[in-house]
Amino acid sequence: MAQIVLLHSAYGLRPAVHAAADRLRAAGHQVHTPDLYDGRTFDTVEEGMAYKEELTNDELLRRAVAAVVPLLTPANGTTPPDRLVYAGFSLGGALAQNLALADEQAKGLLLLHGTSDIRDDAATAIPVQLHVAEPDPFESEDWLNAWYLRMRKAGADVEVHRYRGAGHIFTDPELPDYDAEAAEQTWAAALDFLAELDD
Repeated sequence: MAQIVLLHSAYGLRPAVHAAADRLRAAGHQVHTPDLYDGRTFDTVEEGMAYKEELTNDELLRRAVAAVVPLLTPANGTTPPDRLVYAGFSLGGALAQNLALADEQAKGLLLLHGTSDIRDDAATAIPVQLHVAEPDPFESEDWLNAWYLRMRKAGADVEVHRYRGAGHIFTDPELPDYDAEAAEQTWAAALDFLAELDD
């Protein structure tokens, strides 16, 4: 069983995020779904990105850190908590990556539709799984190639799954991007990945 922090996309904490968390819980994992938007959700990516810009990247990262810190703090002052698996959708994936690379005890990183830049001095040995559309309007081929090389240079064990013809956030049934086949393939691979972290 993994303890997972699952971060939402620029659309906010939509039903698809809760459904994903329930799917992971059904497989025996403990899942936390912090709301970084204070209850606000959006129907278009433009609206969601506008609100994200209003909040600023620094504020979103601060909120994500604040949500994670209690999970990293021993409950009784002596027993260490479980190591975390960081996961996220699109923008949430970028935030999850930043958190995972800053947490020396991170257990794994599951990226759904999004990545983030990597510092030159980054160092990590965590397993990473990325699921991304091919092509993806927010994750260009050049960017993904550079991201992969930099993650490998940092020491991460990286696995990339690409889905030709799928839309950007193809796992959300309520979005135009949705691709049922790609979504099912994603969750099958993700559940296998999480199971392997416990081996």
